[in-house]
Amino acid sequence: MSYPIYQVDAFTSEIFKGNPAAVMPLEEWLPDETLQALAAENNLSETAFFVRGSDTSNYDFHIRWFTPGVEVPLCGHATLASAWVIFHKLHWPAEQIRFHSKSGPLGVGRTPDDWLVLDFPNLPIEEQETPKIISEALDSTPRTVFYVPADTNYMAVLESEAAVLAAQPDMRKLMQLGNQGLIITAPGETADFVSRYFAPGAGIDEDPVTGSTHSVLVPYWAKRLGRTRLEARQVSARGGLLHCELKGDRVGIAGQAAFYMEGTVHMP
Repeated sequence: MSYPIYQVDAFTSEIFKGNPAAVMPLEEWLPDETLQALAAENNLSETAFFVRGSDTSNYDFHIRWFTPGVEVPLCGHATLASAWVIFHKLHWPAEQIRFHSKSGPLGVGRTPDDWLVLDFPNLPIEEQETPKIISEALDSTPRTVFYVPADTNYMAVLESEAAVLAAQPDMRKLMQLGNQGLIITAPGETADFVSRYFAPGAGIDEDPVTGSTHSVLVPYWAKRLGRTRLEARQVSARGGLLHCELKGDRVGIAGQAAFYMEGTVHMP
């Protein structure tokens, strides 16, 4: 059997920047262990798989995302990459795509200048004392952090963009969190806010640009800065730019995409 595969750099207009995602359209779902094996073989932070919805369903595609180690409930950059493939390679005629996912309905729209706008949930956070694992893994962690129940992440707010850039967390310590990640963020000098994201327990030491974490970051910074439209930068080595908007219980996350590669996966 053979299956098409695409690789797209998300949240950037240039290849070799942003966050690369593998995208595999399927006619029907393969066994979960096969999907996981494919994601491990691709060895990118996420591989997105999607299947066309039925004529009677209230969505266009069912989408799932896998890291090299686990399936995740929500992923922004691989959703954006999937939408780029659907619009540009599968020639989707509409200006909107409706996805069904483990995190509920998700949408992606296309602007006239070819930015893609994710319609994601606004994820609540809970402030709590910083877990010992995190404080041991990152010297600059404050006394309290925020926990994200819906996405099994923690968020630490640091003092400055310089502190975010300088952070060197102990990945062996963070791995003890298991399938949980750590977002670090601060007010930005080059944008309204900046962030980085680490999830070694899920097979990702540092994710280049993480769309889904902005379902948490945007509501937090919108409240703190007193406005709903924000520019965000993820300041990893590859880096990425996101235009964000808080829309009540939803978050708009806009980015560009750069097409890198397409091919065929052959399996017995």
